[in-house]
Amino acid sequence: SADLLQFATQRWSEEQLGSHQEAADKLGRIVQDTFRHIGTSLAAGLTEHDVAEFIRGRFAEEGLESEDGPIVAVNAHASDPHFEPTEESSVQIAKGDWVLIDLWGHMLGESTMSADITWTAYVGDSVTETHQRVFDAVIGGRDAAVKELIDAFAAQRPLQGWQVDKVARDYISAAGYGEYFSHRLGHSLGREVHGNAVNLDGWETHDTRPVIPGIAVTIEPGIYLPEFGVRSEIDVYIAEDGPRVTTEIQRSIVLIGS
Repeated sequence: SADLLQFATQRWSEEQLGSHQEAADKLGRIVQDTFRHIGTSLAAGLTEHDVAEFIRGRFAEEGLESEDGPIVAVNAHASDPHFEPTEESSVQIAKGDWVLIDLWGHMLGESTMSADITWTAYVGDSVTETHQRVFDAVIGGRDAAVKELIDAFAAQRPLQGWQVDKVARDYISAAGYGEYFSHRLGHSLGREVHGNAVNLDGWETHDTRPVIPGIAVTIEPGIYLPEFGVRSEIDVYIAEDGPRVTTEIQRSIVLIGS
């Protein structure tokens, strides 16, 4: 019945897809605004919680809402995929720090669909070799998963959620970081950020539901070392003519100047 329920209840209308795309575009602008804000506010002793409050303010300005979040995580805090800063848990951001920002939300309204992205940055003029190597492994796994979706659609080859997870996990394992990729590759998107269609999951569960037109998923591989964590998250809508990435794709580490 899971396949039938997905087909009958989880596929988006054109209006819902439009609402998702609007949210995705706004999240992309907000994350870039946030990195600029960090750069111009370092001298003021900016904390992770301060940055989260800035993002919540931008959500209000842009007509976005979210039940929780965002994640703003520096250095070892970025090793926790679910870290959310409070005033008590936050650390100050300084030159030489690694910054991970994960933000999600949907437009105000009755039937709007969520978007969800994660970007990473380094505070300084040049990133360390270790940060770059881990970042490259993460985006390589991400891009391998996108290619698998595109190739399967072109070949009219059925694809289940766990199979997409495996492609990214195999890539990251081959790069030497398999033990540090400690969550599923991605989740379904809906009105709630974690929707009820197929998840790209061979880790937490073994999701055998097919990836079908009309649904959307996140692709968000991560590597979580003790010192820092890297995640890159994009959204993909499965259109009738093939998979379509709906969010900006991070290709290089953002450098935050002081």
